[in-house]
Amino acid sequence: MLDDETFQRGLRTGVRNAEGRFLKILAEHPELEQLARMVEKAKKEVISKIDYYIDMAMKSLERVHARAYLVHTAEEARETVLRIVGSRKLVIFSKSMVAEELKLREALEEAGNEVWETDMGELLIQLSGGKPMHTTAPAIHMSRFEAAKLLSKKLGIRLSENPTPEEIVSAVRDILRDKFVRADVGISGGNALAADSGSIVLVENEGNIRLVTGLPPVHIAIMGVEKIVPTLQHALAAAIVQAAWAGLYPPTYINVISGPSSTSDIERKRVYGAHGPREVHVVLVDNGRVRAARHEVLSEQLKCIRCGRCQWECPVWQQTANVWGGPAYGGPMGIGWTAITLGVKEAAELSMLCLSCGRCDEVCPVRVPLSSIIRWLKRQYASSLDKG
Repeated sequence: MLDDETFQRGLRTGVRNAEGRFLKILAEHPELEQLARMVEKAKKEVISKIDYYIDMAMKSLERVHARAYLVHTAEEARETVLRIVGSRKLVIFSKSMVAEELKLREALEEAGNEVWETDMGELLIQLSGGKPMHTTAPAIHMSRFEAAKLLSKKLGIRLSENPTPEEIVSAVRDILRDKFVRADVGISGGNALAADSGSIVLVENEGNIRLVTGLPPVHIAIMGVEKIVPTLQHALAAAIVQAAWAGLYPPTYINVISGPSSTSDIERKRVYGAHGPREVHVVLVDNGRVRAARHEVLSEQLKCIRCGRCQWECPVWQQTANVWGGPAYGGPMGIGWTAITLGVKEAAELSMLCLSCGRCDEVCPVRVPLSSIIRWLKRQYASSLDKG
């Protein structure tokens, strides 16, 4: 990968285009720092009482007629979603790192479903058979020429010899429109879940999340339990902070979903299943998170809102992207997430590539002490060698 000039050129272009955008946003909107402190405090509160807030969130989801599931392992999560979806369905995804963690798309395909990613970058990753190279910019390592070549080969899309990003986006839009309209099931992640109201909050720019969660008759939201925050106000703040620190402020859309679509326009009787989904299922994923909430070091990682700001700043990530990391998560934040979801042993060896410069700590909006987490993992690795 270090010798792959195409990969390195794509990564350099992405980093260069992202640089400066974050500082400009924060300079023009100093109020965002206050929102970040609000989110940090809310995340700490939930992590310290994780069982209490999971219970509250599940009761609130049921109150708004969503069906709530708490699953403890990746296998249990896949089985739960497969039971809801079944087989021979057309399933559309919006981008979700938890789905990536669970290998959910692959499981649905193996069960005989037709599955499409609808986020532009994540669709390129699906077609390439690779892994996301950044949490909010999964295809950051691809140039427009590589993207066009891939789309032409896999989807038969005809593009000009010197395709512009606008031309590529327009061609993909035409193909995905049909999938949006015909889909049986839409699967999304979630930026936050309000424990008090059972509202899911999602932030985006493409508009695909609105269609994934609004058009099919069934919507499944799959979220880590650390996405729970006490109130809807906190959930909206988390979405705004995520967008700002991802360099995409103001976001084009913020979606709030509180149960299935409904109407009470006829005789004031509430009927569920109007123009949007008739069913909303929310799968809350533990997969090591509850145990981490009680861990002195790893509990700090659960504050992460996965904006990916630490990845842009990291000198190692700027050379490797998410090749440095576990199967789903990469870069500074990815090492901690790998420890939580796959185990300390898996992450400890990966941690040795960190330069301990601390730049990730400086840019994290919710002050996750990433370098301290990685330093602890390095000690675990060294200790394992001593025992060896």
